[in-house]
Amino acid sequence: MPPGKEFVRTVIKYDGTKAELRRGLLAVRSALTTDDVAAAGEALARRALELPELAEAGAVAAYVSVGREPGTRALLEALRRRGVRVLLPVLLEDNDLDWAAYEGPDRLARAGRGLLEPDGLRLGPEAVTAADAVLLPGLAVDARGMRLGRGGGSYDRVLARLDRAGATPSLVVLLYDSEVIAEVPAEGHDRPVDAVVTPGGVRRFSR
Repeated sequence: MPPGKEFVRTVIKYDGTKAELRRGLLAVRSALTTDDVAAAGEALARRALELPELAEAGAVAAYVSVGREPGTRALLEALRRRGVRVLLPVLLEDNDLDWAAYEGPDRLARAGRGLLEPDGLRLGPEAVTAADAVLLPGLAVDARGMRLGRGGGSYDRVLARLDRAGATPSLVVLLYDSEVIAEVPAEGHDRPVDAVVTPGGVRRFSR
């Protein structure tokens, strides 16, 4: 596929609740090999940097992928080398998110729930409102741009915080190709993303 061409593949379709959909998607991820995940992460970094919202950003709120999540580490390093200020989340006891600057892979510390978090100065939950783009973790996105998260509610709080602050960063979700699906069950508080990046390409949505 030529660089920059928009791409979407609808492979997985589930009927039912968000919980049922999450279980099905996580089962597919669990079958991926370490090599699958590494190759996808390299491709995601290349594709993501095709987005001007990321390539030209001054600050990006991101996250460190763990387990079989679509890999973000190559992208984090690529952004840092470009001089982009990368903010990473720090999970608080109430499931809200604080933020700290990414200063390289050797400055990541093991945290609860298998997460990796930056070990530097905490900047406060409001720090995300200064980001030009926010990378959101997820399990799927549909043709409307509606994202399915893991259900913990942390990023619902982030999105609500952005709304209250009047901040309008680009919202981007990183997924595997098969996780762009026909429909995600949506609730009143859910909001669409601006783009999805997969190893196969980029698709934008209108908000």
